[in-house]
Amino acid sequence: MTTAALRRPHLDTLAVTLLVLCCAFWGFQQSLIKIAAVEMPPLWQATVRFWCATALLWAWCHWRGIALWEKDGSLWPGLLAGGLFAAEFTCIYLGLQLTSASRLTVFLYCSPFVVAVLLPRVVPGETLRRVQWLGLLIAFGAMALAFSEGFLHGSPVAGQWRGDLLGLCAAVLWGLTTLTLRATVLSKLSAEKTLFYQIAVTAAVSPLVSLALGEAWGWAYSLTTWTSVALQTVVGAFASYLAWMWMLRHYPATQMSTFTFLTPVFALLFGMALLGEPFTWRLGLALAGVAAGIVLVSRR
Repeated sequence: MTTAALRRPHLDTLAVTLLVLCCAFWGFQQSLIKIAAVEMPPLWQATVRFWCATALLWAWCHWRGIALWEKDGSLWPGLLAGGLFAAEFTCIYLGLQLTSASRLTVFLYCSPFVVAVLLPRVVPGETLRRVQWLGLLIAFGAMALAFSEGFLHGSPVAGQWRGDLLGLCAAVLWGLTTLTLRATVLSKLSAEKTLFYQIAVTAAVSPLVSLALGEAWGWAYSLTTWTSVALQTVVGAFASYLAWMWMLRHYPATQMSTFTFLTPVFALLFGMALLGEPFTWRLGLALAGVAAGIVLVSRR
């Protein structure tokens, strides 16, 4: 059976369930990064995380008999996807040093618009209808509202506009990664090999960025920090990303992208539960707005 025959034109119950679970963990992951960052520098965190995730994925593929090294014409598209993925994370981490997390989040989640505009040009079946565009705008507006207070307050760090620009660049890179995964030979590969390209390249790039930033490397961290990194590795960089790659192979990427608006909202919820951050009317309205937008985008 061909990949085209396996593709679904709409998100089904399985896809919606996996997307909500992935976004929930990605929101939780932001709290995990903050908790570990007390002891462990961010890029060094990312380095350890992607080194371990690459090794874990290689072991998984070896156990399952999934070929990673066969010649299938995917090398250059795979390296492109990996480079885009690594560049996105680099922009995020560098941007957070120049602007507030709230501002960067709003710019980063312009990514679904990049996917919605560019992907239909190469994959006609991904075109959104007017009501779906309306849903996309509602979801983005609701998410932006949740972060509006921090966005408007700005950042005490000089060069804020550079951080905002890096956030927007990360959004474009995220969208281009999705475009590469759907519009090249990568769309016909196993989810494991597609993910391997991305995390292996990031595992090679992230230590170079960490060293360039002058981060201190070490291993003597608390159990809390190592538990955080372990969860980021096993559930985040391995299981959840593998599920995302599998869904990109079987479901419309434009509809999937809308669900990512749940991630920052979940991050606020987990921040409230774990870090003592307050619940605001903006967050409640954002939850309702994102849900409404997702319903409009996902409707048949």
